[in-house]
Amino acid sequence: MSSMRNLFAASLLAFAAASPAPTARNIRAREAAPVPTGSPVQWDPTKTYKNRRDIIDDIQSDVNGVLSRLGSDIPSYVASGIPNFFQDFPTGDKVVSSLGLDDDQLAALPTQALNIPPYANFSDGAWNVRFHGNIYKQPNTSTEQLNDLANVFLIDTSVEDLPQNQADQARNVTAAIFVVQQGNVNVSPISIEPFDGDHGGVGVAQQVTLPYETTDQGDFDVFLPINSEGLARGNETQSLQKINTWVGNTTNGNATAYLVPDQGLTIISDIDDILRITKIYDPKEGLLNSFARPFVAWENMPEIYANWSQSLPDAHFHYLTTLPEQVTRNYEEFIYNTYPAGSFDTRPLNFSDISATLAIREFLLVKIFETFPQRKFVLVADTSNSDVMKDYPMMAKNYPDQVQCIFLRNTSATDDSDHFPYDTSGFEGIDQNKYMFFVHADDLKGINIAGDSNCYNQSVPQNLTFGYQGLPFGIGNDAAVNGSANDTSAGIESATASTGLTFFAFIGLMFWQFL
Repeated sequence: MSSMRNLFAASLLAFAAASPAPTARNIRAREAAPVPTGSPVQWDPTKTYKNRRDIIDDIQSDVNGVLSRLGSDIPSYVASGIPNFFQDFPTGDKVVSSLGLDDDQLAALPTQALNIPPYANFSDGAWNVRFHGNIYKQPNTSTEQLNDLANVFLIDTSVEDLPQNQADQARNVTAAIFVVQQGNVNVSPISIEPFDGDHGGVGVAQQVTLPYETTDQGDFDVFLPINSEGLARGNETQSLQKINTWVGNTTNGNATAYLVPDQGLTIISDIDDILRITKIYDPKEGLLNSFARPFVAWENMPEIYANWSQSLPDAHFHYLTTLPEQVTRNYEEFIYNTYPAGSFDTRPLNFSDISATLAIREFLLVKIFETFPQRKFVLVADTSNSDVMKDYPMMAKNYPDQVQCIFLRNTSATDDSDHFPYDTSGFEGIDQNKYMFFVHADDLKGINIAGDSNCYNQSVPQNLTFGYQGLPFGIGNDAAVNGSANDTSAGIESATASTGLTFFAFIGLMFWQFL
């Protein structure tokens, strides 16, 4: 055992020796009267969170706590902020096999459609609607079967032990997961009618037919032009318009389409741990909050979004989550009962492996940005998703004229069950007025998101270092420092931290416990 420790320590030292030494910081200080020289002190810029834990005292419990919940085989989805319970949902033949269905039973089931609320753009003189969703069949599953299947997704409890309302919710979510996707089939004609409500009453009734069959997993995703009679042209208005859509010959195939004009403001929002309490970084709580407990809004974010919607009545809200599309309806119901209505994006089933999952947010962001090249975008999420921490600053750099604001809730600042580090290095070089890390929903009050592009509430200190945050023993404090609200870092220059080394050291410390 000691030889393993020595070997591991040697490898750490070798890795560190091969890394370039950090460049010394130059601190410009005002000239002052001579004072006695004090003891050397370590200069540590404050992290982005306000109530920093004593990492040195907590490291043993942090490491043991994380690994005891997740096991010593730490998979890649943990570091990515995507938990295992949202991966590898059964599809197609696996569902048929697990439920013991035969061909006749499957054929007798009615066809259903998940019609995800789409957005539409105006091009070539017509509105083009992005129809996307899934065609599937819902097996008749007994309560006993659903209980057994739901228990797979729960930790230290079972459906039988839950309160009645939570048990019902767990069975409903499980039933939505165990469906049989209909691959390589034609999607029935989609009916379109004027929307009865706000931004509605426009357009004419019509039907459209999708030009392609579904994918092997039953998905469809295509832009299709519609008869635009009675609709305002997207290049001549900034007003949002809505129409109703139904997938024919199916049940539950209705959705509202949002006709988004060429210019204006779109708010792209993640959902978990920014709009609702999920604790996606805490497996036991995350499972209960996702499969059993009623969805609960995080702080007063509904008020923040309602204020944005009321002050900007033609703003377009787009909810983009990388959760598998089987759970879309649960999220739609929560959003439409709690937040302004808007279009949706979830992870289609043909993005089923982890490498594709880690790229799907970027794929969906680029799609909507390039669909509306003249629109401005406000991006909202939290720090627990590494794809957000990579993709949001990337969009600001690749599409600087389109990204209006980036708002990120720092989950580790208010929830001590979030033990995973996050990487802020992507924000280096981006104007502070373009983004803000915040702790409470009220931090977003008073910011004019459609105004002068100043998205930074000066009363919320940032003190942001560029690199991995939340590492043990204060590792990573040699990262370059961004200007802060209270100007504590003014005039400081430093080299970019070797984030690879700091993260390697973090992983080394975790695995050290097992050597």
